[in-house]
Amino acid sequence: MTKNIYQKPSPETQAEALKIARATQRPGQTKEQTKLIAQGVEKGIALYKKQQKEKARELSRKLKKATSQSQLSVEQEDQEMEIVERIVYRQHWLPWLLLALSWLGWGVYFFVSQGQ
Repeated sequence: MTKNIYQKPSPETQAEALKIARATQRPGQTKEQTKLIAQGVEKGIALYKKQQKEKARELSRKLKKATSQSQLSVEQEDQEMEIVERIVYRQHWLPWLLLALSWLGWGVYFFVSQGQ
């Protein structure tokens, strides 16, 4: 349940509404009529301010959502970058074994040929 609590307009809003009502006053218009017009203007100003607050809240929600999405995408990119950085190319052991055997064979050949 939402309670519709009417908040009294600020004195600045009341003064502005009265100023507008007096500026649009017609000849022969009574003070009561001017007062009613001022009250209508106050309600209009209050409604306008309420709408602007709602727009500001909605904009801040969208901004917050966009920043959180951008942070998530940055975090995902960071995670992907970490995965890319962690790739280790493992070499097969056979070429190293063949290299060692060839060096060993050349060493044996060298020592055997030196001994003769």
